[in-house]
Amino acid sequence: MATAGGAGQEKQLAPTLLSFFIYNPKLGPKEGEEEKKILFYHPNEVEKNEKIRNVGLCEAIVQFTRTFSPTKPAKSLHTQKNRQFFHEPEENFWMVMVVRNPIIEKHKDGKPVYEYQEEELLDKVYSSVLQQCYSMYKLFNGTFLKAMEDGGVKVLKERLEKFFHRYLQTLHLQSCDLLDVFCGISFFPLDKMTYLKIQSFINRMEESLNIVKYTAFLYNDQLIWSGLEQDDMRILYKYLTTSLFPRHMEPELAGRDSPIRAEMPGNLQHYGRFLTGPLNLNDPEAKCRFPKIFVNTDDTYEELHLIVYKAMSAAVCFMIDASIPPTLEFCRKLDSIVGPQLTVLASDICEQYNINKRISGAEKEPQFKFIYFNHMNLAEKSTIHMRKTPSVSLASVHPDLMKILGDINSDFSRVDEDEEIIVKAMSDYWVVGKKSDQRELYVILNQKNANLIEVNEEVKKLCATQFNNIFFLD
Repeated sequence: MATAGGAGQEKQLAPTLLSFFIYNPKLGPKEGEEEKKILFYHPNEVEKNEKIRNVGLCEAIVQFTRTFSPTKPAKSLHTQKNRQFFHEPEENFWMVMVVRNPIIEKHKDGKPVYEYQEEELLDKVYSSVLQQCYSMYKLFNGTFLKAMEDGGVKVLKERLEKFFHRYLQTLHLQSCDLLDVFCGISFFPLDKMTYLKIQSFINRMEESLNIVKYTAFLYNDQLIWSGLEQDDMRILYKYLTTSLFPRHMEPELAGRDSPIRAEMPGNLQHYGRFLTGPLNLNDPEAKCRFPKIFVNTDDTYEELHLIVYKAMSAAVCFMIDASIPPTLEFCRKLDSIVGPQLTVLASDICEQYNINKRISGAEKEPQFKFIYFNHMNLAEKSTIHMRKTPSVSLASVHPDLMKILGDINSDFSRVDEDEEIIVKAMSDYWVVGKKSDQRELYVILNQKNANLIEVNEEVKKLCATQFNNIFFLD
């Protein structure tokens, strides 16, 4: 992420993760037992006393801020070099993430001089990233408390180590922005008829595969239908679109033209395959192992097997009770029933989508870019983000503009009323934020000579064309 600019050879260093740790102050209450509080610490090679010191410091900060605000302890601490984020997802379990501030590196008399940019990071963005770390852990492991019940501190430490060792490598802190705050879901636009076809497909599948508890249906990495609770779907959606699907992209692009099962006699040609579970159904030794997920952890606490099955651009997730281990026979049955129907359905959706696209006319490059989010159904839409790499959604606008969006969002979260904020950025861009009921819209316009009235008109036009069925209050 280093960019050189100017004659003085300035270099910008992106924010990086300095440390990440989880502790419980109740586990080592006595002096000399401080190490027992630490459940997970990254980077692990840090000297023991330094780990104890850092955890102790966080405890002190949390206790100190409690005196001013007993119900809402500290969320973040700003220092010159870094910023610390605190989150208590379960009682007495604290997660802390320390992020180094971005740096501008200059050279004076041949020596590097570092300037820390203390105001660049947005608290709300990185606090959300920290909360997602917990949600993602919980999706695959259940709560911290469950691990303690299953086998005490030892089991919890093992699970944390196994999960976060991998997960922390996937945090791209330099490209975190407003979308991480929303953690929304992108929905696939569909006409009623195709939607009904999908609905009836799901009903048929749940009937023939009677052990299925929940189903979710995605097309082109966008959600069409889900039977899960919103918060569970939101984090499962993030896992599917940033981790599971990208890992399976390459092999798919290679063999796009031939159905995978053409050689089997009497079989309807279909493109279906398991993304989780057995690789080869013809192998009698094939392992039917599926990842476990935990949903509804607040009240009923359900443990499920996650079966993800894909044909062309359509993917369907079947979730079945974890107490029933899926057999190879079940997997073959699922493959023979779901495969052909999903293949046909995927072609239908594709065809319908292309027809609708033709009718609505070719999309011209608009003069504005926007992010839209609806808190009620978590629907999210962004024309600012280009998916450059599978796991990182990169913004196509200058970081300064993204920061303004984040600031507007923070202002919105302080008030309950509808409001509109218009900002003229230094770079001749206009940034407009609208909050109406449960919806938020952020627009970036590149119109140098426009005045407030014209900007307002443009945004009205955008609302009329893009969101004609959504009522924005004027």
